Amino acid sequence: MHGVPSLDSSTIDAPVDAIADASDEVSSAAFVEARPDAPVRDLRRVPIHPDYWYPLAWSHEVKRGKAHGVTFAGEPIVLVRTESGVTFALEDRCAHRQVPLHGGVVDGENIRCCYHGWTYDCTGRCVDIPYIGRERLPNGVRSYPCREEQGLIFVFPGNPALAEERPLPPLASLGDKAYKTRRFGREVKCHYSFMHENLMDMNHQFLHRKQMGQMRARSLGRRHGEGWVEVDYTFARMAGEQPIGEALVFGQSRKGTQGADKDVMTIRTQYPYQTLQIRTSDSTLVMNLWIVYVPVDSEQRTNRTFGLLSIRKPGIPVLLDMAWPLLVWFTERIFKEDRWIVEREQEAHDRQGADWNHEVFPVINELRALLRECGAPPAAGHFKGVRIGPAEATT
Repeated sequence: MHGVPSLDSSTIDAPVDAIADASDEVSSAAFVEARPDAPVRDLRRVPIHPDYWYPLAWSHEVKRGKAHGVTFAGEPIVLVRTESGVTFALEDRCAHRQVPLHGGVVDGENIRCCYHGWTYDCTGRCVDIPYIGRERLPNGVRSYPCREEQGLIFVFPGNPALAEERPLPPLASLGDKAYKTRRFGREVKCHYSFMHENLMDMNHQFLHRKQMGQMRARSLGRRHGEGWVEVDYTFARMAGEQPIGEALVFGQSRKGTQGADKDVMTIRTQYPYQTLQIRTSDSTLVMNLWIVYVPVDSEQRTNRTFGLLSIRKPGIPVLLDMAWPLLVWFTERIFKEDRWIVEREQEAHDRQGADWNHEVFPVINELRALLRECGAPPAAGHFKGVRIGPAEATT
């Protein structure tokens, strides 16, 4: 399934509730708790680490010859698609009067501020001021490493020196013609950590009882390593009929629990991304989800979700095409319920002023520790862009 260490033998074939009661596991995992000499950080106040590639827009949102304003953790960024189709990213301000550049005009391969026409190239350098000329130009604005891949525009908002050594994440099964992929995303009003926990903890199937029927998750085991943690599940249907969306994923309809407990779902957080894969008993990958939660505001209480959901095509691919609207409808309803519940979690945290969660599921404790460990360090506070200084004349 993955090139990773073997399953944790203490959790193999153990039901979820048995694992949850194993308090010795929760306390013994060195990965779970912070160092005893350091206070445990409130996870909901841990900023996401900027030294990774984050999608900030879908390709179709940035038109040729246009600029598009976005934010990463409260920092305004402008995405520009030049007349030749090249994309680049700058901080979204003019060095002159600080007005947003996304309101400007794309001029060939540059962007011109809408106010006085100050012009910047893809590196953020000011290359022209119409009423002064090019003899003595001021400093420009910060540029960000920017790459476009598979319909997504990625930006590296952290230390640009690290951009080359940090590869873009693998994007589900987009390059495989055996799969059909749905691109989806919404803004969700919660800290990104709630999203990671929601996807990884499949014990919340009761929330989806109206869509899925009565399902019970069973954990097969968990693994973790440097920068990642993952868990395997199987499911048993306790009551209700198989929803059509599930049948579309597996390419077949199943009665009762037939075959369901042989399918394995693997959920992995590879910081800062998440994946969910489902394989049937013959190891066929029938569903492959890649997803990331990008903070929008400076307090990181709102995130924009970018997801890629790949479904394996059946023997007659047109059947999946015909049923695709039903699959979209089904997944949207599931996502709507998840969004509603994590936003209620965020509201509870803000009302209480702290994280009061009493977590008993070991894999979620490991996940929480991972998110604390990999997040931006306390001294860094919220992400702030490294701006070029005041506009000083240069020769």
